[in-house]
Amino acid sequence: MLSPTDIAAELAARKAGFSLSRPLYCDEGTFAADLEQIWYREWLFALPACQLDKPGAYATLQIGAYPVVVVRGTDNMIRAFHNVCRHRGQRLCSKTTGTTPKLVCPYHQWTYDLDGKLQYARDMGEDFDPAAFGLKKVHCADLGGMVFLCLAEVPPPVADLAKNLMAYTAPSGLKDAKVAFSSTIVENGNWKLVLENNRECYHCGGSHPSLCRTYSDNPRMTAMDGPDSASAEILAHWQRCEAAGLPSRFLMHPSHQWRLARIPLLNHAESYTMSTKAAVAKRMGTMPFNDAGSLLFFHYPNSWNHFLGDHAITFRVLPISPTETEVTTSWLVHKDAVEGVDYDLKTLTEVWIATNDEDRQVVEENQKGILSPAYEPGPYSPLQEEGVIQFVDWYCALMAGRLAPRPALAAE
Repeated sequence: MLSPTDIAAELAARKAGFSLSRPLYCDEGTFAADLEQIWYREWLFALPACQLDKPGAYATLQIGAYPVVVVRGTDNMIRAFHNVCRHRGQRLCSKTTGTTPKLVCPYHQWTYDLDGKLQYARDMGEDFDPAAFGLKKVHCADLGGMVFLCLAEVPPPVADLAKNLMAYTAPSGLKDAKVAFSSTIVENGNWKLVLENNRECYHCGGSHPSLCRTYSDNPRMTAMDGPDSASAEILAHWQRCEAAGLPSRFLMHPSHQWRLARIPLLNHAESYTMSTKAAVAKRMGTMPFNDAGSLLFFHYPNSWNHFLGDHAITFRVLPISPTETEVTTSWLVHKDAVEGVDYDLKTLTEVWIATNDEDRQVVEENQKGILSPAYEPGPYSPLQEEGVIQFVDWYCALMAGRLAPRPALAAE
């Protein structure tokens, strides 16, 4: 198992433009360092806010060693807490989702309000102070209908992401949406392989026949160097969309941790469907037309998303082990859209259900190959895998900076 010093050495020895070394994908020590330095310190996408559709609705997730519960309060605010009773540590909520008027520990029935305050603890003595034993909070931010969490004691700034994400997704009306369907799969591969696979379409033509009906595998469509190099097709699409009130132009955070850009689908396709037509008759929010393409939003380390005229799709990645990753996909439609009337669930979901399973197979075979002692890092295509290079560079720079030894304090 690699030590932090060993991991720093692996990062320093990495050849630019090449895949990572075997230990950085497979080693238990690297996985532990990834959790400590990234997953426990960065903002993470948790769920679409509309999933918690009424007070008392909750969802749970496991972030490394930390079980977390996210709940909508009676004041309609969404909050997150460590899913651990302050009495003897029992998990409060064991189900993935549910609804409850109070958060009640199943062990000894300690009872918490939805804002985390301890309301009831039986026979604890006269000196017991309930105010000292409320649930431990997790930083939580609802950014226009996308809920992010951060486990750090002091989270990184989120204002820039909030401002831009809320502006770009406002026409999609995420707060006036509902979850039509959600699926969770486990991919037997390292979380970085899951992200790398998402960051390129070099593999799409050979792996994703359904998706490629509507999504272009032209690497310039999602180029990482910004709007000045965009093709005439993309520029025309941006101009049309922005004239209709849809923010569209390429926007990348200086650290490259997140990006927003609206791209056209192939041949004026309306949605990710086998027919290429809209899957939902009732459009999202204030979207002005069906063929608005897809607003792409990724946020490292754990999310990529598509916002279309008729629906939205969110993707959440959570690491389980060095070679296991959970991927949760949610399909959002307008809250007033009626299944069987405004949309057919199979039509809405079949393309990405197939694509997710195809990606799972790709990632798992990638991981099996990297587990071989014969594996050595290979070169990325600067054209086709530009997004992968950008993600790997982000990961390596962040980890190298955080694992670097701190300078000793001068003696007084």
